[in-house]
Amino acid sequence: MTEVDAQDGVDDVSVEEVWERLRQDPGAVLVDVRTQAEWAFVGVPDLSSLGKELVCIEWQQFPAGQLNPSFTSQLQSELAARGASQGTELFFICRSGHRSLHSAEAMAKTGYRACHNVAGGFEGPLDNEGHRGSVSGWKAAGLPWIQR
Repeated sequence: MTEVDAQDGVDDVSVEEVWERLRQDPGAVLVDVRTQAEWAFVGVPDLSSLGKELVCIEWQQFPAGQLNPSFTSQLQSELAARGASQGTELFFICRSGHRSLHSAEAMAKTGYRACHNVAGGFEGPLDNEGHRGSVSGWKAAGLPWIQR
């Protein structure tokens, strides 16, 4: 089940639904908007069993955390190289679902009509002991991921 933000048309989609939609739609794309450090040290979704490659473009640049001023143009170039259109299903993932929502909204504003936020992100929220990866998100769901 998805929840749509009426203002921008970006909906929250569960990680399980994202996996299924990526599996069923050959053109669907997963965009990881975390930082290079997160990709390297925390891991990334592994889409190899689906015959897909993850798109990794920082929404906020490491290490200072400033917004990437070229995010939309970088992603548009990457999508064009993959033959994606403005109607292609795009799923945006970050650590817990906040940066990915903002990046999905930014792409929706450029004309992409099927932008979705991955609810819970890659690691989800903190658990009672202050750790991520066990409450919700890609890792907690047991979906494939790898260390880079």
